[in-house]
Parts: sequence; structure tokens; C-alpha cells
Amino acid sequence: MTKKKLQRFAENRTFPHYFEVPFEKIQQGFFLRGKWCESFFRNQGKLILELGCGKGEYTVGLAELFPEHNYIGVDQKGARIWKGAKYVQQRNLKNVAFIRSQIGLLPYWFAEDEVDEIWITFPDPQAGGRHNKRLTSLRYLQFYKKFLKHLGKIHVKTDNDEVFNELLMLCREKNYSILLSAEDIDMLPYDVVLHGIKTFYELMWREEGKKIKYICFTLPHEE
Repeated sequence: MTKKKLQRFAENRTFPHYFEVPFEKIQQGFFLRGKWCESFFRNQGKLILELGCGKGEYTVGLAELFPEHNYIGVDQKGARIWKGAKYVQQRNLKNVAFIRSQIGLLPYWFAEDEVDEIWITFPDPQAGGRHNKRLTSLRYLQFYKKFLKHLGKIHVKTDNDEVFNELLMLCREKNYSILLSAEDIDMLPYDVVLHGIKTFYELMWREEGKKIKYICFTLPHEE
């Protein structure tokens, strides 16, 4: 591990809005579980997660656009999270937090019906037949019901045709209510959320000439 990464890991732990708990302890349930808005953010705004947040571009971008709501970025890579966490510290944003954790451990961090919306930006397409490991797979959608509210919104941005088409088909098969879908967001009227916030990966894919796709749907608890 490089010295730079070690420095970033150490600095992360000094941020009051950064959380990381060893596996053996998180199984006891995080102390803010079920009361993030009440005890940490100290407001009644919505709680919105970005899963696989990377450097936190969407987590931070949304938080700045909508200060009345609360945003938490989740990723396994502490060195990536550092950039977003550092920005939050410098700007003194009060409606943002970051969690370093595996997605599969989120029920230990959040209680049932605690999360209002989920953002998944440019998820790993999991090539090689590992489709059930995609954060947009049916397996994960069912899993999100453990902490996402009934009919909570899920937003997905991707450059990958297969990820987009598979998810679109899944929503139709399961009768999920699709609020908006686009094979190319540049064909939509300008929207600051969709067009104004760009992640590291979106900029990279755009340079390669790829179209950016988007889908937003609601996830019912019962099908």
C-alpha cells in the first residue's frame, strides 16, 4: 500500500462525517442505525444513499443542490472516498456523510424503511457471467428492500448498454413503476441533477463517445 493511500486512510478517520467499523463490530448494529436523520444530521429531511460512490461526486453534488435533504456515500475504497470527504470538510457541508463498507453489510448500518432513495452511478457491469453481482441485479434490488422505504426511488446512470437494457427489462417484468428512462440523457431537456453532476467515470466514458443512460423507478416491497 502506498504512503499516499495510508495518509488518506488516516485523514479519513479524522473527519466527523466519515464512518468505518470492523466487520466483527458492525454485526452488532451501528449506533446511528434507525436514527441517522434525528441524531447525526439533526433534521427531518430525506435520507438518500449513493452506492459505490467512488470519489463522491454525486453524493456531494446532490447535497449542495438540496441542502434540505441528507446524503450518504457508500464505497469499499477508502482512498476514493477521501476526495469527497475532504471536500465536505473544506466546505463545511452539514448534510453529507460517507461510509466505508461492503454493500452487503448495509442492513447493519440502516434500519428498515430508513432510506428514501438510492443512487447507483456507473456500477461495475461484472463481465464474465457475474450478473447477479451487479448492484442493479434482481438479487440486489430485493436486498435493498431491507432498508429502502416502500416505493422508494432508485436512480441508475450507466454507460453500459447491457446493464441498462437488463434493468429496463427487469422493471417491466416486475411491474416496477418507471418514472423516467433514457438511452441518451443528452436527448432530454437540461436537468441540473442529470447533466450538471458528472462523475470521474462519466467524464471518461463521454471522452470515448459513449452515450450516458439513465433510469429512475420505484421499488415496491411486495410484488
